[in-house]
Amino acid sequence: MMTRFTAYIEKDVETDCYVAIVPGIPGAHTQADTLDELQVRLKEVIELCLEEMDPEDKGYIPEFVGLQQIEVTV
Repeated sequence: MMTRFTAYIEKDVETDCYVAIVPGIPGAHTQADTLDELQVRLKEVIELCLEEMDPEDKGYIPEFVGLQQIEVTV
């Protein structure tokens, strides 16, 4: 069964690497020099995390709803 997950991706200004996390899946995070490499690594890490996850916990992975940008004065 194929399931789609949403990853949050940032570019680290210090290392110039892409960093990704998958909210709701403990341990599902990785980094890479390119977005293509990041996608491959994300797939691997998600599969590994799901393999190790208790079957009951898989039912509690949050559903992605959306992103919001909030403006504040700094």
